[in-house]
Formats: sequence, C-alpha cells, structure tokens
Amino acid sequence: MPIEIRQLGPGDIELMNDLLTNFGEVFNDMNTYTGKRPGPDYIKRLLGGDSFVALVAREGREVVGGVAAYELIKFEQERSEFYIYDLAVSSAYRRKGIATALIGKLRTIAAERGAYVLFVQADTGVEDEPAIALYTKLGVREDVLHFDISVDQRDGTA
Repeated sequence: MPIEIRQLGPGDIELMNDLLTNFGEVFNDMNTYTGKRPGPDYIKRLLGGDSFVALVAREGREVVGGVAAYELIKFEQERSEFYIYDLAVSSAYRRKGIATALIGKLRTIAAERGAYVLFVQADTGVEDEPAIALYTKLGVREDVLHFDISVDQRDGTA
C-alpha cells in the first residue's frame, strides 16, 4: 500500500492525536506526547492557525510518521522561515524515503508561503545519527549552541 503524505486541517483531530501517539512511540516519551493531550478546541485552533503545520504519513489508516513545524514570520524582510520542531517515522517504516517525502511536502508548503528556508535541530549522539545523516543529505550543516531559557523568572536564570 502506498504511503500518503497529508497536511492536517482543523477537522483532523483524530489524526493529530494519532500523530501525537506516533511521536510518543518513536521518541520513547509517551508521557510528553499523550499524558496531557490538548482538547479538541485547542487542536482545531492550532491546526486552523497560520503558524503551525502538521503533516502525517499514513499507510491506509495508520499514521506511520509525521512532522510538526512552525512558520516564523521575519521582521527584517517580508519573508518567513520554517522550524521543524518534530519529525518522526515508525521504526518499521524507516529507510523508505518517508522522512524525505515529509520534508519535501513541507518545502512545498513553505515555498507557497514565501519562506526562504527550513531549519531543524538534531542532538549530537548515537540516537540521532540517522537524523543527522538525513539532514546532511538535504541541507547545509551549521554547528550552533542551543540554550533553553526558563520563562519562570523565579528560578534564578535571567
């Protein structure tokens, strides 16, 4: 059965929940992705907004992978860039071009919206070597530092 790549819209609540389950399974982090699922109204707003894009890869009715990305509207020029927040493919479906197809579809959406680049982060470590190989094949590597800054100002950081 061929793999279908589909962009989710406001009516795709069930598919978004299936994507969250897929992310939880692939990243071995079910609590983050399924422990406090957003409600239907939140998902409708998220999928109906302008800044978030969710794509699923399906074989039949089963979600076997997906991507969650954010469009960041730039201030210095009339353009945007897309940040790939999460990208996952179930282990049984890897090495079949699904992640490349998901990124290809996202590229098309980004180009239609006037974006000039997609960007993604990958952790350094053995578990992310396949992701690093994929992103190296598709783009130019930049070594950067990443910092998480707490929004809780009581924790003593900034």
